[in-house]
Amino acid sequence: MTAVDDRPITHIVKLFEDLEVPEGFKAELLRGEIVMMAGPDLVHNRIVLRVLRQIPDQKWDCLQTQDIDLLSETSEPQPDLIVLDRDAGPDSGRLLPAQLITMLVEVVSKNSVDRDYGVKRSIYAAGGIPAYLIVDPIMAQCVLLTDPAYSGEEADYRCQRISKFGESVPLPMLGMDLDTSEFGTLPNVRPHRRP
Repeated sequence: MTAVDDRPITHIVKLFEDLEVPEGFKAELLRGEIVMMAGPDLVHNRIVLRVLRQIPDQKWDCLQTQDIDLLSETSEPQPDLIVLDRDAGPDSGRLLPAQLITMLVEVVSKNSVDRDYGVKRSIYAAGGIPAYLIVDPIMAQCVLLTDPAYSGEEADYRCQRISKFGESVPLPMLGMDLDTSEFGTLPNVRPHRRP
């Protein structure tokens, strides 16, 4: 890639980094596109809290509102929850290097179905994220994706395990099973056909 080809990518990354996001909104850079969304639903926040509380903090750090460094994908996503070895990585900075991450968690909202199951699935696999857990309160299921393969828009996870709410989700990468019995669902939201 030449310097001329890098200019649009550098420009969009700089534009994203300088973006002033209105209070109550969240912004992500996903494959060169800036995506802005309103604050999450209460069901969403409670699920994130219930996942976070189950992950043993003696071994793992769980981070929220942290951007990930996936610039090879022209992406700076901000997952709902990032899990990494305790005290791994830099002491400060806005971007967390993808290679330090053990697992990412996204909780689906009525407006994020395609992003969470499609674009982010591909971005996270391309970034080599070992495990990606999609918690879906629309379909009352968790989808654990492991074994990332390939690159670019062709990237995907080779292994997929679906568990319904109420079942435990084995998370061998964290040495635990996730209890989903207290996960809420989103009422009055039309079902979808993912994963």
